[in-house]
Amino acid sequence: MNTMSKAMIAGASVLTLLLGATSAQAEDRLKAPIADWTGGHVTCTVAELILERELGYKIERISMPSGTNVAEAIAAGDLDFACENWPSYNAWNAEMIEEYGGDGSVVYLGDAGIIGISSYYVPKYFIDEVAPDLASLEQLNKYKEHFATLETGGKGRLIACPTPAWECADQDRLDLHGVDFVAVELGSETAAWAEAQAAYARKEPFLLYAWEPHWIHAALELVPLKLPDYDADKWPATGWTEDVTFNYANPSFPKDHPNAAAVLGNMNLTNLEQGKMVLAIDVDGRDIYEVVNEWLDNNEDIWKSWL
Repeated sequence: MNTMSKAMIAGASVLTLLLGATSAQAEDRLKAPIADWTGGHVTCTVAELILERELGYKIERISMPSGTNVAEAIAAGDLDFACENWPSYNAWNAEMIEEYGGDGSVVYLGDAGIIGISSYYVPKYFIDEVAPDLASLEQLNKYKEHFATLETGGKGRLIACPTPAWECADQDRLDLHGVDFVAVELGSETAAWAEAQAAYARKEPFLLYAWEPHWIHAALELVPLKLPDYDADKWPATGWTEDVTFNYANPSFPKDHPNAAAVLGNMNLTNLEQGKMVLAIDVDGRDIYEVVNEWLDNNEDIWKSWL
């Protein structure tokens, strides 16, 4: 074999290696949107860092509004996957996701673990020290004197949904169940959390409308009261429906990236674990990637099973 032939073979080998490396790099790159609320951003950052740290993927994170825009970009192949879809906020599910009656242009990967819950909460110390049998809305009258204020006279006081625009119908619900409490709207989330935290610091009883996931449950140990199961025909006498969130992707994603799809399908991040991270980010002002990497380092027993 002459020198020119050897050079040609060597050059072809190098080219093959380069093309193979380029192809592998392309296969290992994924695009995902950055959720425009902290909880969703945390959920997807947990998944993304696992994909990067454990499976060698490179994630390109795209800033864009959540909702239909994300679904359309996934269906078109401009994005590969997204996290923490809230069914009650995404009417497009019925058009695009097969499990919701859609055409399958976006695929369901698996539950994210996060479950949207709204309820009325009391501090755990009140249950432990005063009212060990308090478990439901209907039992509040037995303890109403503990929640009464000068503002409410002999009636108990509920720190209600912050504004009427949220349409929580707190007072209607209390009245329909004969609960002798007054729903007090403080005008903002900030005011509601501040009052609850101040009462908690003084170990005073309080009744609070809140929802999960939220950092307030990482900051305070609260116990939900049982409300009647959601029934649209009986609302607002019932409680709220629960939102079981899920991760979703382009139809080709599970076939092209089965290991990544497995992580996103096996996730089980709890409301409380997310709430702890949101507390560190939104309240303590820490960087989200620092917080999530710290959580991953300290909770391998949780997420290793998702791989």
